[in-house]
Amino acid sequence: MDKVVSRAEILGVLGRRYGRIEPVPEPESTAPAERFRLPDGTVFGIIASTTAPFCRACDRSRLTADGMWYLCLYALTGTDLRGPLRRRASREELAALIVGRWTARTDRGAEERLAARDRGPLIQIGQLRRDPHLEMHTRGG
Repeated sequence: MDKVVSRAEILGVLGRRYGRIEPVPEPESTAPAERFRLPDGTVFGIIASTTAPFCRACDRSRLTADGMWYLCLYALTGTDLRGPLRRRASREELAALIVGRWTARTDRGAEERLAARDRGPLIQIGQLRRDPHLEMHTRGG
């Protein structure tokens, strides 16, 4: 975690540089970013999933270009949707697969990673090249 910049650190640095930062309330938003406004009106967002996980409120998933569906950005395994699509699964079969997996999900990847005291180093580049689905950034996170 020594290479991670927390939400608090980001706000502290920006506050010292630009002045008072105000939160932008968005009660109806399901976006993962918290939005803030600088004194000049500039609005920016922070997604602090590593240091302030929002797993219990998360309604996001990722579908990779190779057809793997991940219910959590931090998941090590996903659900193959390409196979059923190539086998010409019916809409009903696909819906059952997707709804079944989504409603049974228990992923809390960011919370688990934050709680892990002995996480060790980030995934090494060689290992990531061999298996590019090991980190959330490979899924647009």
